[in-house]
Amino acid sequence: MTPRLLLIPLLLSVLVASATSALAQDKGSVNPKPLPPLANPNDPKLGAKELFARKVLPAAMPTQSIGSYVKGCLAGAAQMPLNGDTWQVMRLSRNRYWGHPEMIALLKRLAAKAHKDAGWPGILVGDIGQPRGGPALSGHASHQIGLDADIWLTPMPNRMYSREEREETSAVMMVRDDRLDVDPKVFTPGHVLVLRDAAQEPAVQRIFVNPAIKKALCREAKGDRSWLSKIRPWWGHDYHFHIRMRCPAGSPHCEGQKSQSEDEGCKPADLAFWFKDSVLHPKPPPTPPKPRPPMTLAQLPAECKAVLKAPDAKP
Repeated sequence: MTPRLLLIPLLLSVLVASATSALAQDKGSVNPKPLPPLANPNDPKLGAKELFARKVLPAAMPTQSIGSYVKGCLAGAAQMPLNGDTWQVMRLSRNRYWGHPEMIALLKRLAAKAHKDAGWPGILVGDIGQPRGGPALSGHASHQIGLDADIWLTPMPNRMYSREEREETSAVMMVRDDRLDVDPKVFTPGHVLVLRDAAQEPAVQRIFVNPAIKKALCREAKGDRSWLSKIRPWWGHDYHFHIRMRCPAGSPHCEGQKSQSEDEGCKPADLAFWFKDSVLHPKPPPTPPKPRPPMTLAQLPAECKAVLKAPDAKP
């Protein structure tokens, strides 16, 4: 998508990205309280996010990603194990460590590669998706079909985080205060290698990063640079990068995105839009936009009703 086309959804994108960026910093709870029962779960005006957020386990159904990244659901989700030799899952209280099994397998591979290539102890895994996908109560417009995942740009420490630390530790800001480049005190050659490893996964279609990080990658990538075409500048993503997979086989109702250009996206004209003052420091509209009504279940693919009604998979 060209910068000119991106001007159309600018305001909405800024709002969504700001919420997503902040989400990596939002603290969780060691003792989260379950959501209260809904007074009228069959209300057709009820936001679908209220229904999906109350499902704490996946649907006992064959695995399928259904719909689009921003309007869909997930049947037969797999859980990312909370601990591995080369990864730890953060913000456990959100219960967003579920995804398509191919996403879970990809994250495990990436964790091992990050350890081998970048010398990191491992990766910190942020949000993947809810047990049945669907819209979330906070933070994300996407992450609905188990094919999106956030990876913190903070390397995993060489020890196991406590539960309290997983809820309260903040990710490290990678971008300078002026927003024009990365902070060299925290952004290292290891970050370049981890992002390269993620982009070189054939099933990965896009990786979203802050424009300053894309700028740094363009400057510092060596050798085969073809993977840079998958790295897409986007609002937010100062603290984490966002992996997006292609629709997998066996998910006929999955609605993917068009393939992007294979160009590196590193020419000055490719990046100039993102460093305009109007983009870095957008002025608020004279009249605040009215909140959009929440997405309802009827607006999701019809198959998502069955996903919601299905019995819980065995823990």
